Formats: sequence, C-alpha cells, structure tokens
Amino acid sequence: MSIPSQDRLIAALDLPHADAARALVGRLGDAVHFYKIGLELLMAPGFFELLDWLKAADKRVFVDLKFFDIPETVARAVRNLAERGADFCTIHGNQSIMEAAAQAKSGNMKVLAVTALTSLDRGDLHDLGFACDVAELVLSRARRALAAGCDGVVSSGLEVEKLRAEAPRELICVTPGIRPVDNRVEADQKRIMTPGAAIAAGADYLVIGRPIRDAADPRAMAQQIQDEIAQALAARKAG
Repeated sequence: MSIPSQDRLIAALDLPHADAARALVGRLGDAVHFYKIGLELLMAPGFFELLDWLKAADKRVFVDLKFFDIPETVARAVRNLAERGADFCTIHGNQSIMEAAAQAKSGNMKVLAVTALTSLDRGDLHDLGFACDVAELVLSRARRALAAGCDGVVSSGLEVEKLRAEAPRELICVTPGIRPVDNRVEADQKRIMTPGAAIAAGADYLVIGRPIRDAADPRAMAQQIQDEIAQALAARKAG
C-alpha cells in the first residue's frame, strides 16, 4: 500500500462551526492534504457543504461519525457518505454491522472499524464490562474487522506494533491520540504517542487536532509534524 507522505497527517477540524474550519484550512494551506470532520461540526450548520468544499479544494476527507445502528441503517449511511466523496468513515458495532458497512462502500471510500477509543484505559474497559486488557480488545476487533471486509481500524499507537505483527500491511491503521511532544498529561486522552513513534510502530495515518489547532502558528506546527513523519518513514524504510 503506497501512501504519499504528505497524506499521512490528518488534521482534525474539531471546531464549533464550518466557517472556523474553513479559516483553519486556509491558514494551513498546502501543509495539510487530509482533514477529519466529526460530531462537533455535524451539530452545526454547513457540515456537508464543508465536506463538498474540502473535496472541491482537492483535499481528502475523513468523516468520523462512528456509525453504530442496525446493519441496514449503517449500510445506508455509508452508501450516502460514499456518494458525497468522503475518503474514510468510521463505524462501531458487531460483525453484522461491520459486514454491512463494508458491503455498502463504493468508489474510494475506506471503512474503518473503531477498536478502543484513546480516551479509555484498562479501568474504563472494566467498567464497561470488557474482561480483557486494551491490547487484547484491539487485536480482537482488528481481526473481526478484517474478516468483515473493512479496510482498516482506528487504533492507539500503543497497540499498533502488536496489531502489525498479526495484520497484513493492507489493513489501514489510523492512529489518533498523537502529540508532537512526549507529554502524558492529557485531559481526555490516556493512550497517546508522538508522531515519529507512531509511524515507527507501523501506523499509516495520524490524526492530530489540538496541537495544530491551538498552536501559535498552525501551519508551522503542521509542517513540523510532516517533517517528523517523513523522517520516521525514512528510518522505517532503512530499518
């Protein structure tokens, strides 16, 4: 699977409205080619107009809505989203939901199964009734997603290395919870990793929001991350 280095950074447009998202895209310019839009923007006017605007600007779009409903409803949602030109979408759910989503995709749409949210740790999983550790749950979900025909998974960088030991390179690994510095103190992200470490572990795409959005110079921060990704890819190839 050949992925252009510049496409591996997915900037999360976690902003209150579409105008703010467009302004950030404008500031980032050619430093970012791939964007994530999710629930916050969905609850504001102009979500699909923003998707269309991004595609018209020749950007790739990851729609992160984590579909979870009866299989037929999820299939219809995926089908509609594919027709809008989205490149990635996310789903939750059991085997039948994942299978329905995979069968409904068309064009360049890639269906990604969520394994375990990066805001969850072992204690959280125990509270939810999962009698296993995070890595075991991620591997189980990845195996089932692959069997269902999904294109990839969303997984913390901390689990990617184990996942890569089992999963073929064709399985896309999208990794959120990325921070440009090794700072483990986070309000709502518990399983995080730096860009270089995540790429070295085998991640294909990195989703990064606040470090870019809240930087004094968002474009410079995005370019710094792009440089770190390129260096990590070169080291991975050399190794």
